Amino acid sequence: MTYLLPILAVLLSFTFVYITKPKKKEGIKLLLAFSGAFLLALTIFELLPEIYNSTDQKRVGVFVMLGILLQIFLEFFSKGAEHGHVHLDSTKKQFPWLLFISLSIHSLLEGIPIDSHHNILYGILVHKIPIALILSIFLVGSQMKSRNALFFIILFSIMTPLGTFLAANIEFLSPITPQLNAVAIGVFLHISTVILFESSEGHKFNLGKLVVIIIGITMAYFL
Repeated sequence: MTYLLPILAVLLSFTFVYITKPKKKEGIKLLLAFSGAFLLALTIFELLPEIYNSTDQKRVGVFVMLGILLQIFLEFFSKGAEHGHVHLDSTKKQFPWLLFISLSIHSLLEGIPIDSHHNILYGILVHKIPIALILSIFLVGSQMKSRNALFFIILFSIMTPLGTFLAANIEFLSPITPQLNAVAIGVFLHISTVILFESSEGHKFNLGKLVVIIIGITMAYFL
């Protein structure tokens, strides 16, 4: 299930969008806010305490900051798709390789901590669903061929399980697992805080966002 659930989350989101072709994104935005709060809280409650107790604290901080910087760098190419923004030209028919590569690196990294911190899987799942929905809306509404859109989604869906698999089975990664987890923490911190602190369009959903944020933090605490 550790490998299957992230794949199903992405593929079912794409299937939902392909069948229903939703036009309004208000519900997705609230789900995105919930996912940001849930992922941030799980990172703080589950990942940060353990990683800071397991190795040199200043060194951990360096790798957390590297994760934040890496995610900022990736967003130059993804245009913020990791936190719910797809700013690409929907009239282009070419396969969006830069978007795919940046999202794949992001997804590989977020899969690494799952091997040793199974609860973070739930945070990643909740994070992936609204991102997959928004990404699928773009792909379905673009001029890209359907087979290319499906190819994109299938490959994207397997990247997080691939990261988990590599962390669990590649021996030379074992000595640097704490550092890789720290980088992933930096990625999580950047993504979740950007989601939380971005303003809603027209400031129409501030109260709704506050409610779902509180719910997300509370659920993560009791998980």
